[in-house]
Amino acid sequence: MIGGVPLLEDLGDLDGKSVLVRLDLNVPLTETAEGDRVVADDFRIRAALPTLSWLRDHGAHITACSHLGRPKGKVDPKFDMAPVRSRLDELIGGVELLDNLRFSPGEEANDPAFVLELVKGHDAYVNDAFGSSHRAHASVVGPPKYLPSAAGRLLAREVEVLTALLDAPARPFVVILGGAKVKDKLGVLRSLTARADTVLVGGGMSFTFLQALGHSVGASLTDPTHLDACRELLESPGHLMLPVDSKALAPGRKLSIERDAGAGETANVGDEVGPDVEIFGLEIPEGWRGADIGPATAVLFAEVIASAGTVLWNGPMGVFEDDRFAEGTKAIAEAMARCPGRTVVGGGDSAAALAQLGLEDKIDHVSTGGGATLELLEFGDLPGLAALRGAPNARSDAR
Repeated sequence: MIGGVPLLEDLGDLDGKSVLVRLDLNVPLTETAEGDRVVADDFRIRAALPTLSWLRDHGAHITACSHLGRPKGKVDPKFDMAPVRSRLDELIGGVELLDNLRFSPGEEANDPAFVLELVKGHDAYVNDAFGSSHRAHASVVGPPKYLPSAAGRLLAREVEVLTALLDAPARPFVVILGGAKVKDKLGVLRSLTARADTVLVGGGMSFTFLQALGHSVGASLTDPTHLDACRELLESPGHLMLPVDSKALAPGRKLSIERDAGAGETANVGDEVGPDVEIFGLEIPEGWRGADIGPATAVLFAEVIASAGTVLWNGPMGVFEDDRFAEGTKAIAEAMARCPGRTVVGGGDSAAALAQLGLEDKIDHVSTGGGATLELLEFGDLPGLAALRGAPNARSDAR
């Protein structure tokens, strides 16, 4: 057990037993020239194979389940599991994959009736969906109330690696946080600033911090409602570093992005591509929009990463989907790959950037979770883990 969470070995004899396995198969899809929808990146499917292979080798009949995209409680052909089912069958046969869990409104509502429908006919439950374990959804927190349950290999490994960052990281411990919205990461910033030796802040969220210091950020993304919280963090004992320069887009120009929104859903953000990109120091002129860290910041951040004993990275340094603003994220990815210390990347866009650059194998641990990673680091626990500790086969002294 890990912290009272049962593991696969705690399920007992599974020969001939039916096991329900919650996976995170929310993978991006693409369309072929023939119009077929296929899996564009099977990283999360491959990550599930150790658990599925172990269960199969121990004689279990496996029923897997997952969500895909955001169908909002209704059956939507765009989010059908058929392409995922096909790829899963290619990688490991003999696994039944249910329809998209989110086709039922009972999944996100954690409806007890939907939980009973899921567990019916099964003898045990395994949660291997780390990327979904921060959600108190029916398939995550419901089955352990009724079935002997366990964490799969992926979930157990994610928890082991990420809790080690909180308990005993090799020093210096450097955290890199990016992404667009500062409000989404204030909690984990407070937690990690108290633990890390240095926290590097980039991405759209950095402009709220710069604005909190009185700098002009032009038309850059900011959140005025969290300026005071940013000031408090900047005045805290932790060492928080902000960009010293930014690459910005001229007034009236739009970003050109084709972002795969997951499950084959494509969002087009702006269709006008202009040449007007400039690098500014700490002051961005009116109308200009910061969209990436600048070259001086990239060098500064890379120097900090180079001397780290442990590095955690979550979130891009800019709008890396637009090639004009990909250099900052690329520089961080390459610095991570060169770092002699232990390197951990917290899923989402950071993992996508690594994959684009072919640097995944240079990182010690690439997490399958984005929000789950941040929540575990902030609170030290997840609803999915708490549910497993309450399963019938969990130690009574761990509940």
